[in-house]
Amino acid sequence: MSLFSLLGAVEIGLIFALVALGVYISFRLLRFPDLTVDGSFPLGGAVCAVLIVAGVNPWLASLAAAAAGAVAGLITGWLNVRLKIMDLLASILMMIALYSINLRIMGGPNVPLITEPTIFTQLQPENMADYVLRPLVLLVIVVLAKLALDWFFATERGLAIRATGSNARMARAQGIHTGAMVLLGMAISNGLVGLAGAMFVQTQGGADISMGIGTIVIGLAAVIVGESILPSRRIVWATLAVVVGAIVYRFFIAAALNSDFIGLKAQDLNLVTAVLVTIALVIPQLKRKLAARR
Repeated sequence: MSLFSLLGAVEIGLIFALVALGVYISFRLLRFPDLTVDGSFPLGGAVCAVLIVAGVNPWLASLAAAAAGAVAGLITGWLNVRLKIMDLLASILMMIALYSINLRIMGGPNVPLITEPTIFTQLQPENMADYVLRPLVLLVIVVLAKLALDWFFATERGLAIRATGSNARMARAQGIHTGAMVLLGMAISNGLVGLAGAMFVQTQGGADISMGIGTIVIGLAAVIVGESILPSRRIVWATLAVVVGAIVYRFFIAAALNSDFIGLKAQDLNLVTAVLVTIALVIPQLKRKLAARR
């Protein structure tokens, strides 16, 4: 694998590390099966792209994308908490609605950003290639997001969210407003996904209506792979595992697609993903069986 391909895999891995952090919050901490991700990822990209084309500063456009994702997550939580719609169905309804909303925002199936300024072009030094700069900038953003989550989930509000996901009935008995915690957790989760969408369109040169297809699968794959590599119940290690899992996942995807002797092509991406997730799920079971025999 060339250096260009390696850095490209790290770049995409860091973007989907933000998605994986969001998926970790909804699936692992809140126990909320959230498919909104497939809609909030392109939502963040659409909002960011449209604002940049309109002349808004890319940093502000990225923050607006995160806010849009948070609103999408908030509505999904509201459908579940207030209207009592089953969590999975609520997220599916929101995901479907976001497809039309994203088309409305973009005014068409795509918005190009080839000639527009991005956060990466604004930081681009003359003596550094863009494919080197982008992973470095994304690494800083992901590290800041991880540290912010580590801090937040150690606070009283963060612990309340974790308690809600662990045992909602017991959390209510302790005086925690579990409905509000679900809303807050879903907003944070999809806010991270929306931010990832903003980063994605700025690295790929535009937003496209189909860019969100399979996002939830990639996020879950990153979480599962990360937990297999660094199994831990502590939030600090768990978030690190998720980030590492996203990068490792993209590295293996890139390695598989760049291996000529295997014969895989771009259309085999979902097949490779399914195989990697299956392996990641089976390995912990094999470890437990080996430990039991010993």
